[in-house]
Amino acid sequence: MITAVIPVHNRADLLDRLLRTLHAQSAPFAEMIVVDNASTDDAVEVARRHGCRVIRAGENLGFARAVNIGWRDATTEWVAILNSDVELDTCWLERLLAHDEGAAFATGLILRASDHTVVDGTYDLVTRAGCAWRAGHGEPRAASPGLASPIAIAPGTACLFRREILQRMGGFDETFGSYLEDVDLGLRCLREGLTGVYVPDAIAWHHGSATLGRWNPAVVRLISRNQLLLVSRHYDRPLFRSCLRAILSGQLLWGLVAWRHGAALAWLAGKRDGLRGFRLAGRPNARVREFLTASEREIEARATGSYWRWYFLLSSQSASRSASRTAAN
Repeated sequence: MITAVIPVHNRADLLDRLLRTLHAQSAPFAEMIVVDNASTDDAVEVARRHGCRVIRAGENLGFARAVNIGWRDATTEWVAILNSDVELDTCWLERLLAHDEGAAFATGLILRASDHTVVDGTYDLVTRAGCAWRAGHGEPRAASPGLASPIAIAPGTACLFRREILQRMGGFDETFGSYLEDVDLGLRCLREGLTGVYVPDAIAWHHGSATLGRWNPAVVRLISRNQLLLVSRHYDRPLFRSCLRAILSGQLLWGLVAWRHGAALAWLAGKRDGLRGFRLAGRPNARVREFLTASEREIEARATGSYWRWYFLLSSQSASRSASRTAAN
């Protein structure tokens, strides 16, 4: 049995579209829980009209806390975590469950809602800089879906988690609020040897940043802060020292991108927030080190755009050279 947990803040129109696709699933949901982050439109009425159980937060708690409230109120073996701005193919849930053996979580192929031939994302990768990249973002959709494969991080956009794993890991870290909380959870799972599965024929469509917009100052500030939170949570001192040049390069380049989109002050504010009380709390963990190395190899091979060209140039070491340096520590 599966419960869908959907945090929502306005955009009742998108919520309605999502819920219609939940009703149409070939493998039905046992329950749908909508956690309302103080919507000012008729999102709550839409949820109730679709038979959802609504938990009204009374304020905008952010994604992490809202999802935690939802899954803790669920009693099923599996919990589907869904952004309110996605839509699901009718076989999405059935196809994820077909690959559930031994997996702590699962996700599928996420396409752009505005263009179903372009990939919005799949699973998440992380650079040594603490900046995440959603694998395949912007790539054309492949002619054939390919085979299911193991992954370390599932995006909170549309994923499936065993409830016992969420319970064991304490759910999302609410310090993150929104953005990169799914990456943090994936890294914590990785530390414990827990992995998931990517199922490319389980399709979802994502409208993307539908509530605030990708370069809204509030979004940029949170992402900028949370990049540093990832580093402080998961890097030990030797790993931090070996990655310092990459961290500086990646973070400063991201600031330049924010500046180009008119959000430089928000980026600065986020870094200031992240540096307050910054302390490396990560424990030595070979799995995390190996994942960062493998992530950079895949990003270097697949990602395009000037940000990535400059990042790999300025960080002055390819993923393969990073591997030998990291292993030496």
